[in-house]
Amino acid sequence: MEIFIRYKRLFILLGFVVAILLFGYLLYAMFFKSISLAPPANEPGTATTTPEGLPIAKEGSGQIAAPPKRNRLPEPVGSMAKKSNEIANGGLTKVKKINDNISLGASSEPNGYGVRYYNKNDGKFYRVDKNGKITALADRTFYSVKNIVWSPKKNKAILEYPDGANIIYDFSTNKQITLPKHWKDFNFSPNGKQIVMKSMGMDPDNRWLAIVNEDGSKTRAIEPLGKKDATVYPSWSPNGQTIAMYTEGVDFNRQEVYFVGLNNENFKSTVIEGRGFQPKWQPSGNKLLYSVYSSKTDLKPNLWIVDARGENIGSGRKNLDVETWADKCAFSGDINLYCAVPKNLQEGAGMFPEMEKTTNDNLYKIDTRTGAKKLIAVPDGNYSMSDIIVSGNYLYFTDETTGKLYTIKLK
Repeated sequence: MEIFIRYKRLFILLGFVVAILLFGYLLYAMFFKSISLAPPANEPGTATTTPEGLPIAKEGSGQIAAPPKRNRLPEPVGSMAKKSNEIANGGLTKVKKINDNISLGASSEPNGYGVRYYNKNDGKFYRVDKNGKITALADRTFYSVKNIVWSPKKNKAILEYPDGANIIYDFSTNKQITLPKHWKDFNFSPNGKQIVMKSMGMDPDNRWLAIVNEDGSKTRAIEPLGKKDATVYPSWSPNGQTIAMYTEGVDFNRQEVYFVGLNNENFKSTVIEGRGFQPKWQPSGNKLLYSVYSSKTDLKPNLWIVDARGENIGSGRKNLDVETWADKCAFSGDINLYCAVPKNLQEGAGMFPEMEKTTNDNLYKIDTRTGAKKLIAVPDGNYSMSDIIVSGNYLYFTDETTGKLYTIKLK
C-alpha cells in the first residue's frame, strides 16, 4: 500500500509537470511561434484566391530601407517662454477653440479653406471659414450620429447611428438614402461615385467586401470575408487602383499586407514590421503611411511609409522613427506630414488603442522623403489631438478629452 501511494504521488507530480509544459507551449504557439498564414504561391492553372476568397498576392520584393539609427524627436530649446506665440514656430503656441460644443466628423471644406463638422450638442452640421465664421451647413437636425464618412466632394456623407442605422445624406439637395443595417466600415471612391464597405450577414458564409453606387444602387460583391472581418480594411486608394487591404500574420513582429482590387488583380504584397496596423494613404496614392507596434519598439506605435502602387508595392519602405499612431497624422501634399506626437508614451501603448485618446501631444512636421522632423508647436494647454486637418494656413484638430474643435495658425 505504501509503495502504491508513493507511485500515485509520483504520477500526480509528473502529470502536473506535463500540464505546465503543455500550457507554456500553447502560449508560445499563440503569441510567439513563427506561423506563416500567407497563402502558398500559385501553381499553374490553380485558383488565385484563398479559401476565404480574398485574392492571393505576389510576394513583395521591393527594397527595404536600412534601419536608421534612433533619431530622437527635437525637443523645445532652452526654457519655454510663458507667453504663447500666435503662429506655430516650434515654441509654446496659442491654441484657439472654435466653440464650446462637442464636435464629430470634422473634415476640410471643398475649397481647401476651413472645416465642416457635426455639432453633437444640437445635432446639426456647420462649416467654419478661414476667418473663423461659423454657418449652418443644413437646416435639418440629425440626432445622435455615431460616425461620419465624408465623400471626397464633401457634398455627401454617410451617417451611422448607434442602433446600426445608416443613411447617405446629400447636403446639396437635402435628400437622404437609407442603407442596410448590416453594412459597415464605409469608404468612398476618389471621385465619390462609389462606396466600398463590409456587408456582414449573420452567417460567415454571407459576409462580403462589396461596393455600391453613391445613391445606394447596384451593390456588387467583391470578395467573401468569412471570419476575417477584423483584418480587412476597406480603404479606396486615391489613385483608384485598390479598394481595400487585408493582413495575414507572419510571426509576432511581422504581418503581410495584401491589396484588393475591383477585378481580382494579383497585386504584390508587402511585409510590415509589427502589429496594430493603422493605414493612411498619401494624397496621390503612391505611398502608404502606417503605424505598427512590435517588441523592437517596446510595443509602442511607430510610423512607417512604403511604396504602394503597381509594381512598386513594397519598395522604399522607411521607418520614420516617430512614436505615434497614423490616425494622429495628416498629409499636407505628398511630402509634408503633420503628426500629434505624445510627450510621454508608456511601454506597451500600441497594444491598447484607447491610449491613443488619452495622450498629451506636441505637434511635429515630418518630411516623408528624408525622414527629417521639426517641432512645430507646443500647445499652450494639454490636448489629445485627433481628426487633424491642414487647411490653408491653419491646422484643425479635435481634442479627445473634451470633444471640442480647436485650431492652430501655421503661418
